[in-house]
Amino acid sequence: MGHREGKAVHGIMLRLARWVAIFGGIVLFAIIAVTTVSVAGRLLNTIGHSHLLASSMPSLATFLQGFGSLLGDFELVEVGSAMAITAFLPWCSMKRGHATVDIFTATLPRRANGLIDLLWELVFLVVLTVLAWRLFAGMSDKMRYGETSFLLQFPVWWGYAACAVLMAFAALVSAYMVFERALALGGADGPALEGAAGNGTREESRGGGR
Repeated sequence: MGHREGKAVHGIMLRLARWVAIFGGIVLFAIIAVTTVSVAGRLLNTIGHSHLLASSMPSLATFLQGFGSLLGDFELVEVGSAMAITAFLPWCSMKRGHATVDIFTATLPRRANGLIDLLWELVFLVVLTVLAWRLFAGMSDKMRYGETSFLLQFPVWWGYAACAVLMAFAALVSAYMVFERALALGGADGPALEGAAGNGTREESRGGGR
């Protein structure tokens, strides 16, 4: 793969990861909205059942008693949280945003750090691939048995399917990052690692200017 083709592939992967992360953000916002409405509804219902309000303003108390938590809010939050977390993984991988502790590796040569990075990318690839596989297997089981959620009665396999597709994409991005790390270890920096090196150079330049 030539340098131009490599940059084109990197751009495509980056855009896809960004859109998937935006989708995860929308899901997360929906979870926040559901939680907020449910908490507010429970609070209003509690106020409506207070003896003080019931004795002094019975009409208002009756009105407030009509509020409550959203039906199946815990089910929605459970599925939405899994989807949001999985949707953020590809962007985090592309931007090298996973948490790292470099106390013991900061003094190692660049090639040694590159090898460690490659090994960790391989670990990520294996873990994400296994998770995607098991999610697809779980989806198949839930479809076969026709399992539904307790309150909302929506098919459980819907959540499995969404997370399985997102996890498969995260595994694909991880495979691409393994390729990038391997190129860097061989002396040919890929677009992602070139950008990281450029950022490091700019940081050093700003630090020297202070």
